[in-house]
Amino acid sequence: MSRRVPSRVRSGWPYDSPNFLWFRARYRRFVYVDRIAVAPSARGRGLARRLYDDLFAETHRRGHAHVVCEVNPASDAFHAALGFVEVGRASIHDNRKTVRYLQRTLVVTSFR
Repeated sequence: MSRRVPSRVRSGWPYDSPNFLWFRARYRRFVYVDRIAVAPSARGRGLARRLYDDLFAETHRRGHAHVVCEVNPASDAFHAALGFVEVGRASIHDNRKTVRYLQRTLVVTSFR
């Protein structure tokens, strides 16, 4: 049985990811990427990059300035190439896992 996960988490919606909660405690508005996975047979085709490019465009269109995520070491170079920078670290799951938090700041233009 699959569980439908909302594409947007609004204030008051139950979502207890310690990574999401870390960002929520520090940012007023942000777009949170929980996970992007590409099948091994589809890697190297630019799919994740195109997905992020679309996300950045939509995030900008909606007036958000920050795209944030938690990453594993295997994706460090990929995220750095996309302009993400480290904004924090945390130990989660009873100190069994240390994670790095990244952010890419988008230039948001106000026309008001």
